[in-house]
Amino acid sequence: MSPLLAIRITVFYVLLALSALIWCTLGFFVCPFLKFPARYRFINVYWCRFALLLTRIFLGIQVRVTGAENIPATPCVILSNHQSTWETFFLSAYFQPLSQVLKKELLYVPFFGWAMAMLRPIAINRDNPKEALRQVASKGDVLLKDGVWVLIFPEGTRVPYGSIGKFTRSGAALAVNAGLPVLPIAHNAGKFWPKEGWGKRPGVIDVMIGAPLFAEGSGPRATAELNDRAAAWITDAQRRMGALVDPVPVNTGNPI
Repeated sequence: MSPLLAIRITVFYVLLALSALIWCTLGFFVCPFLKFPARYRFINVYWCRFALLLTRIFLGIQVRVTGAENIPATPCVILSNHQSTWETFFLSAYFQPLSQVLKKELLYVPFFGWAMAMLRPIAINRDNPKEALRQVASKGDVLLKDGVWVLIFPEGTRVPYGSIGKFTRSGAALAVNAGLPVLPIAHNAGKFWPKEGWGKRPGVIDVMIGAPLFAEGSGPRATAELNDRAAAWITDAQRRMGALVDPVPVNTGNPI
């Protein structure tokens, strides 16, 4: 890494942290008086867009989206591979309003957690997998009925670039129970924003959005089949963009 890039990365992180502190503090005082759509835009959309702007300016990371025409008019369950923090910024700004699964401990962080709590997240206890799955199913169903996109990373955790994690069925099950499709999304963000370390690489992140996938029937068998199709599409999309080196799924050990 060149000294200039190291300086740019350092400035990026300083500005990102300061902006998060300011935004979340303002949100804590302003957003209780806003309705949910406006609250979501204030806290999540505007700040995530600012974070992406910092990413372009200081890190030289751009984005190229294909398949935007596949996005349905009605919110549904989004299934995406997970390699970095970048995709959480991007997807939170691209789809609105959007809810995602997070550790409930994050909600206790002063200002940041308090602001996140106002965005209707699906906050789970990862130490209790069965209860976590029930929370995803029950709260996710309510959110979908209220017209909120639900983002699920079926790999459960960030997976190194070049590999893919084992897909859990929680997102597919949520879609089947709600009678809605899943929207598969693949990207190669980990190539430029690695899972480990603070180093970054300039370049263009490819985001591919597939056609909505509907379950054929209902029940556990339909859920498993839908999950397999989504996993196959995301795996193939990563392979087509040259992002998948290891075709063997990584066992993340995460039930969500």
